[in-house]
This record gives sequence, C-alpha cells and structure tokens, in this order.
Amino acid sequence: EQTVLDLLEAIGYGQAQHLGRTGDGGIDGIINQDPLGLDKIYVQAKRWTKPVGEPEVRTFSGSLDPHGATRGVLITTSKFTRTARRTAETISTGNKHIRLVDGQELTQLMMSLKMGIETVTPHRTRKQDKDHPAQHT
Repeated sequence: EQTVLDLLEAIGYGQAQHLGRTGDGGIDGIINQDPLGLDKIYVQAKRWTKPVGEPEVRTFSGSLDPHGATRGVLITTSKFTRTARRTAETISTGNKHIRLVDGQELTQLMMSLKMGIETVTPHRTRKQDKDHPAQHT
C-alpha cells in the first residue's frame, strides 16, 4: 500500500496519506491533489495473484460514496478480468471515475521511475579455454 502511494506521489499526483488498516472502509490511501486537500483521489491496492473481478470494482466504487469521492484508483499486482474493466468503464461514464492499474502497468511505472528496483552489476563467469590450454613448466 505504501509503495503504491509513494509511486503516485512520484508520478506527481500530490501528497499521499496512508489509511490502510482494518476497518479502513476499502480505502488504503488518499492523494491530495492540491495543497489544501480539496481535490482528492482515493486509492485501493490489492496484492493478489488471482485476477481482480467485477465485484471488487463495484465494492471499491461503493467505498467512495461515504466520502463523497468522485475519483479512485484501484491497483493490483495481478490483473483485472474483462468484466472488471467493463464495470470500471461503465462507472466512469457517470459522475465517478475509476482508474484500474494492473500488475504489468504497475511494474512499467515503477521501472520508469526507478522505484523498487536495484541495479545489479553483472558478474563474470570463467571457464576453461580448451583451445589455448595453460602451459605447464
């Protein structure tokens, strides 16, 4: 959750507040788009291996309502089902906008911002040169 919020801050979405805990109402974080916090984006992160489906998109959309929120980002380390994507598109045609970010896009964003990656120096592997054997004296 914190990594996702850090990523959104790095992209330039503003200051993030981490909320993710038991009883968070389906909201893991809030991004303040402006210094006064009047324009907000609500975030939910799912570290899943199975695809995120339509019910989770609807639940996230519903979790925005008590906050009067109109914008949300649902991010997963896995992928979204086709019906989940269609549901987000349908919801986004109204007064709410939900952006889905799957694991592949998440990885691309993190790589482009050099977040969560480490540059590793390759090592050299040595093998015997059979064409030029060592000379013994």
